[in-house]
Amino acid sequence: MNKKILVTILSILAGNAFSQTATFRGEVLDDKISIGYGLATGDVDGDGQTDILLADKKEIVWYKNPGSRQSGWTRNVMARDLTEHDNVCIAARDIDGDGMVEVAVGAQWNPSETKNSQQSGAVFYLQRPGNPAGLWEAVKLHHEVTVHRMHWLKKADGTFQLAVLPLHGEGNEGGEGAGVKMIALDVPEKKNGIWPYDLIETGMHMTHNFQPMEIAGRMLGVSIAGKEGVQVFLDGANGWAPSGNWMVPGRGVGEIRTGSLGNRQLFTATIEPMHGNTLVVYTKDGRTVLTDKIKEGHALACADFFGQGRDQVVMGWRNPNVTGETGVRIYIGSDAEGKKWQEYTLDEKIKMACEDISVADLDGDGDLDIIASGRATHNLAVYWNQKVK
Repeated sequence: MNKKILVTILSILAGNAFSQTATFRGEVLDDKISIGYGLATGDVDGDGQTDILLADKKEIVWYKNPGSRQSGWTRNVMARDLTEHDNVCIAARDIDGDGMVEVAVGAQWNPSETKNSQQSGAVFYLQRPGNPAGLWEAVKLHHEVTVHRMHWLKKADGTFQLAVLPLHGEGNEGGEGAGVKMIALDVPEKKNGIWPYDLIETGMHMTHNFQPMEIAGRMLGVSIAGKEGVQVFLDGANGWAPSGNWMVPGRGVGEIRTGSLGNRQLFTATIEPMHGNTLVVYTKDGRTVLTDKIKEGHALACADFFGQGRDQVVMGWRNPNVTGETGVRIYIGSDAEGKKWQEYTLDEKIKMACEDISVADLDGDGDLDIIASGRATHNLAVYWNQKVK
């Protein structure tokens, strides 16, 4: 971000009584990734530093955080060639309180095959070895065809589940047929053993991503985005079930995230339609289009990078738009209703055909940084948050 853009942001925030803002400095950590399907962050080796995890085409890797130095990240392979087809997603979270993340991955990415479960879809829990820099044991779990996204969910009782969402329902053709079944796997005491699971009928015929609506450690529900829009699922006495609330009825949605406007007001950010060209924010006051000038939007995050007490929206797309650009943009809101947003480029020097985004404080300075993986650009980059007073 150049000085002119930074001054503009400072002016906007000063007009809204915010004394702090941030600029970003891009750094490419790896320029030889294959696709960069999925990103996650967390402490892998228990040293108190937040590491980066990546589901790449044929390898699952983690990059060791060097600590106080921002450069010098070490690449470690956790698993390779898990299945015949590509890896596609990853989830990492400390679910047992030992200070180190548990890791699950999705593989056998073969979205055109919706009938043969041997040729489409796979889910693995990666069992940690004595030395986390070595290969991890892949524990095979239940899967459905076209496994596509996953999250660790913290339930109301404090226990965790691994939730896995396929792209298609079994036997679907062109998004028509059976509904997609979300898999909710319970975590057993012995994680290399059998994982009980439930199948949740979504009634949706093509899904792309989903968002755990976890606010201040409390799970409000899960919002699933797909062909028919966004449907909210709640965790009740009989497990996960649809609430009957369609947040975005009648619109195809690819990516979804939940953010805060402050004062206990939430918003929902979406990319529409699936692999779409439009970034949208929904609030109680309606629908606001932030941009419709992207192509194959595929990455989305909401977080407070500026210490405003409200979240900004970060979005990435992977195919050149009408001006030939790909990249990552941040959108800063300036009103209480979530209607006014301004777009900024994080670092125009880095070419990023963005496949996925993750957010974490990587350097321990209290400010959130942005991690992005590039599909056609074959790179993994960090946009370091350089907060100024």
